[in-house]
Amino acid sequence: MLITDTQVHFWEAHRADQPWPAEEIGKKTFVAVPGARPHREAPLLADEFLGIMDAAGVSRAIIVPPSPVGDSNITALREAQRHPSRLGIMGRFNPDAPDARRQLEHWLDQPRMLGIRMTFHKPKWSGWLEPGALDWYWSACERLEIPLMLFVPGEVDKVAPIARRYPGLTIVLDHMARESQLRDDACFADLDRLLALSPLPNVYVKMSAAPCYSSQPYPFTNIAPYLRRIYDAFGPRRCMWGSDFTRLPCTYQECVDHFRIALDFLGPDDREWVMGKTAARVLRWPEPAAQPG
Repeated sequence: MLITDTQVHFWEAHRADQPWPAEEIGKKTFVAVPGARPHREAPLLADEFLGIMDAAGVSRAIIVPPSPVGDSNITALREAQRHPSRLGIMGRFNPDAPDARRQLEHWLDQPRMLGIRMTFHKPKWSGWLEPGALDWYWSACERLEIPLMLFVPGEVDKVAPIARRYPGLTIVLDHMARESQLRDDACFADLDRLLALSPLPNVYVKMSAAPCYSSQPYPFTNIAPYLRRIYDAFGPRRCMWGSDFTRLPCTYQECVDHFRIALDFLGPDDREWVMGKTAARVLRWPEPAAQPG
């Protein structure tokens, strides 16, 4: 079974020749949302993570540059080019940049670039989901067939109008659109808002960081009914697994085995789709050809 981890942050420490934004300098760890579990302090690069992947039986991973590095994809591009068969990128993009339209036209020409990842949990980005704010951008991504991964905690309702207006736009909702500071039942209290998007065929769900939303140890039994509801609504061909490794409350092996083994509602064929085939198809990252013999 091809297993692709669709969510891993690679980053390097701030330094003069590759600076972080001013507001992030001096922070040892980063927190995606206030109150959420912080990411680990030490930076992460391919040499370390590929060994962790190998031990857990994970074939490929998608690099998602974290918000503290700003709009830079330099580290991700370098690491993916060193391991092109195993690493892809959903890069960061600033639609307000002066040359944003020019950048977008050639976005997928960058080696191992599979699409764009956007976050909307900070005030400086939240307005981008408002009606009319980024019409040129959604339209261009649809035309250029650039898949988008969107992190929309608390704002999932704003995705539906975009998905309807641009039916050819591929939208993947990160972390099941959950609010990262919540756990257990409270975290899934508004799950119906996500499930309401299931009739829209261009909306997919990244069932990533699932252990982070449970206060229980592996196999995180208390959130299994919620994961089942997502699976039932969207189906295995519109769901994809991911770890968010640097903030896991468990081992990487447990995070993999949660979907690979523990969730009993996933049959063998379903597991293949959720663990790798959906990402390969949706992000147009072909599965490796089978070796003869």
